[in-house]
Amino acid sequence: MVLEKEEDALEPVTPTGQYFNSSALNVSVLGVLETEVPIDDSKTIPFLMDVFLPINPRFSSIMVIDENGEKRWKKVEVKLKDHVYVPIFPAEMSSQFYDNNAAGTVIFKIHHSIGDGHSLRGALLSCLQRADNPSLLLTLPSVQPRVDTSGDHGTIFKTVPKIFSSLFYTVSDFLGSLMKSSLVEDDMSPIRSGDIGIEFRPIAPASMTFSLGQIEQIKATLGVSLTITVVSYMDNLRVTVGAEKGFIDVQKLKSCIEEAFQMILKSAAGEIQQMK
Repeated sequence: MVLEKEEDALEPVTPTGQYFNSSALNVSVLGVLETEVPIDDSKTIPFLMDVFLPINPRFSSIMVIDENGEKRWKKVEVKLKDHVYVPIFPAEMSSQFYDNNAAGTVIFKIHHSIGDGHSLRGALLSCLQRADNPSLLLTLPSVQPRVDTSGDHGTIFKTVPKIFSSLFYTVSDFLGSLMKSSLVEDDMSPIRSGDIGIEFRPIAPASMTFSLGQIEQIKATLGVSLTITVVSYMDNLRVTVGAEKGFIDVQKLKSCIEEAFQMILKSAAGEIQQMK
């Protein structure tokens, strides 16, 4: 869309925002909000209109091109019904997320050019109110420090080494990161060419689909910690990887990942046989 009058636009789009919405890249941020009570669909549209959209003018703006060819934000009227989808699942299929007991789940898909994950998360949380007292600010549970009740009065001899250890590792990690970013280059590998400007070159995507039932079997048998955040509606996990175009054989990379998954699955199956 091209602007006829520049004064109709809001602020200019940042270079990062333009890159996230270009022919080379199109990235969105997914946010998942879980509730303890079922969601009332009839209140969704009024909530978004009265609470969510007013938070930031970008939520109701689109990118336009002014007379000078520069991209800017233009405020428009949002048709919320075109942006809200309530899935209807078959009776034999659970509508809940895998390994999740939430009564309601809301998925927000917001374009990355509007903001990063931290700012979008803050915007979403600012829409919420405390159930016990809506007039108070929303707070999240914090980790309470563990109190030593053993009666040991020599805690200073335990605390001082921990402080020096933390300082040492902090300085070591900082200097290591500084050297890698300015002086030392990463080693060449089968999946890294090391060419200059590789981040601006096209990539070749490859998609794989894994059964969530098999993933749960691996998790339960091997006793590993695993969280599935995005799943497909057919009870499968779909993974997409991007490889450097012209340098990596995408089909071989896909085959290696699938083979590694099958090896883990066979290991889990072997553990089950030994337990029997």
